[in-house]
Amino acid sequence: VSTELSQGCARGCDLCSEFNGCLRCSPKLFILLERNDIRQIGICLPSCPLGYFGLRNTDMNKCIKCKIENCESCFSRNFCTKCKEGLYLHKGRCYVTCPEGYTAANGTMECSSPAQCEMSEWGPWGPCSKKRKLCGFKKGNEDRTRRILQAPSGDVSLCPATTEVRRCTVQKSQCPEGKRKKKEEQGKQDNGNRNRKDAKDTKSGTKKRKNKQRGATVPATAASPAQ
Repeated sequence: VSTELSQGCARGCDLCSEFNGCLRCSPKLFILLERNDIRQIGICLPSCPLGYFGLRNTDMNKCIKCKIENCESCFSRNFCTKCKEGLYLHKGRCYVTCPEGYTAANGTMECSSPAQCEMSEWGPWGPCSKKRKLCGFKKGNEDRTRRILQAPSGDVSLCPATTEVRRCTVQKSQCPEGKRKKKEEQGKQDNGNRNRKDAKDTKSGTKKRKNKQRGATVPATAASPAQ
């Protein structure tokens, strides 16, 4: 039968037994249970060893074994901080290779964020256009661009888009060539109207002259009285 003791325990242990070692550690320490054949021996540590993470509790702080596959050191039950040799760490898990779109950062065994491209700032939006025309329409598109300053391993295909397009609306306006054409057509129409007016005036003047000539008469000579 195991006898619980509060005296004669190892340093940092508040309660222990001859059979199971420490049963309760001092408040700032973690208890680690090590299996020895069929027995579990409790020991008190200032921090948990490799392969365990510390779980603080109001009752007692405990060292919990990492249960993540191929994990050597963990931060919590579900988050690995170091994988076994030859494996890559990515978001708290261990992989044989980095997932697609990720790469090992600076020669380490940790997968970096997607593509880690260094991009320039977006440039200004370009003019609203449609089929390479800047006028004569209501709805069109405008775009803006940015540059790739640095790509991981020189692979620009891993970087985000360098062009952005959005719909736009232009103020109603005619193209310059349309205005010029309309002005020329208006000029031709004005000339035609002027020519027709001149022809009409000429015809009217001729008619008036003919009527004037037709109305003129020679005065009759009075007959002399008979002698």
